[in-house]
Amino acid sequence: MKDMHLAELNVGRLLAPTDDPRVADFMNNLDRINGLGKRMPGFVWMMEGSGEPGTGNTDAKIGGDPQYVSNLTVWENVETLEKFVWGTIHKQFYARRAEWFEVLGKMHFVMWWVPKGHQPTLEEALARLDHLREHGDSDHAFGWAHLKQATRWRNDGCQPIAAE
Repeated sequence: MKDMHLAELNVGRLLAPTDDPRVADFMNNLDRINGLGKRMPGFVWMMEGSGEPGTGNTDAKIGGDPQYVSNLTVWENVETLEKFVWGTIHKQFYARRAEWFEVLGKMHFVMWWVPKGHQPTLEEALARLDHLREHGDSDHAFGWAHLKQATRWRNDGCQPIAAE
C-alpha cells in the first residue's frame, strides 16, 4: 500500500454535555492527547474542530447531537497508528472511556485506505462506518482484526466493553 495512507474514524456519545463536570477530565485532556498524536511519527492529518482550546472535534456534531463526537485522522500506516493508540498515554484515556462515553451497542470505530494526500470528510467516514456495521470487515471498511500487520491491539489493547 505504498501510495495509500490509513484513515480512521472513532465516534462516541458523551455521557454529559461538554461543559459538564462528569466529562471534564476527558475535555481537559483533549488538546494534550490530540497534540501528542499530531507530533507522532507517521501522523498525516486530523479533522480539526473549532480551534478553541479544550474542544477537540466536539463541534463536529453527528446528527446534530452535541454529545455525539468524532475523531477522524490519517496515518502513514498501521504501525504508526498502533504506536499512538496502544504505545502512548492515549491508551490510559482509552481505558477510561466508559467513564465519559455511553455504550453505543454497535461498532464505533472504522479504518480504510485512502490515497496519499486525501483528507476524508466526516460524511465519507460515517459512510465507511455504516458499511462496516452492515457488512463486517472488508477492504472497503475494517477494524483491527482485518489488518494482518496490526499486532499491538491484540497484546496491548484494553479489554473490550460491550459492542467493540
